[in-house]
Amino acid sequence: MDQKGRVSQIKIELPESKAEGNYSNFTVISHSGAEFVIDFARIMPGTPKAVVQSRIIMTPIHAKTLIHTLKENVAKFESKFGEIKMPEKEKRLPFGFQTAPPEELPN
Repeated sequence: MDQKGRVSQIKIELPESKAEGNYSNFTVISHSGAEFVIDFARIMPGTPKAVVQSRIIMTPIHAKTLIHTLKENVAKFESKFGEIKMPEKEKRLPFGFQTAPPEELPN
């Protein structure tokens, strides 16, 4: 907001080099007392490792804002396209993916 209480608009620039985006079907989230780290990765069927495509580091307040914004957008999506079905609890990997046997996992 500006000094008169008006909401100001933020102009968002999307450089051509970023416009294509990165596909991610796996995330790893960690945090410290000062920040959240979100690794967006891509895992391929039959492979025991995920390759990080992008790492985003944010403050706790921005992480919480992201949660709220995602919830709002998921609700809008579901009201338009129907409920997003979650896999069963014991099958939380992306659809079509399986975990490697323990002896094949990297140490």
